Amino acid sequence: METNGVRLTPEQARSALADTEHIRASAAALSATPWPNWFFITLTLYVAALPITYGGAMADPDWLLPGPVWMGIMLATTAVYGALFAVAAKAWRDKTGVALRFDVLPKRATVPLAVGLPVLLVGAAFAFRVTGWPVWLIAASLIGAAVSVGFHLAFVRLHRKTA
Repeated sequence: METNGVRLTPEQARSALADTEHIRASAAALSATPWPNWFFITLTLYVAALPITYGGAMADPDWLLPGPVWMGIMLATTAVYGALFAVAAKAWRDKTGVALRFDVLPKRATVPLAVGLPVLLVGAAFAFRVTGWPVWLIAASLIGAAVSVGFHLAFVRLHRKTA
């Protein structure tokens, strides 16, 4: 608020402080905004493909493809995902001026995701190796994709509520 050397009244000062708090809340909301749709789709496809490729790499005998081919596919998809993550983060920072931050997201949602999703995706590959049933991989793939979509929708709702 520009004062041109004139002292603010208490009411004007409170208004300026309220504006500052609104700006801080808006910045926090922007940094919690969901990914661009193209990256959301990329993330969902990556999460859906990971159990199958990891399961193929861990299969006792060669399953559909040789083990090294599965490992190459997994490394290539992870590299592409990492590159697209960097592009999405840079695009977000350029668009909003706010870096992507995970600390503004609700811990009650992100902690179970950070623990549960890797257990699901890797655990399915171990279950497949032990049993030989690919249903473990397909189920983990579908659940992972559903979790990705659910979190995207939750973050959209969080952004709309705080914006």
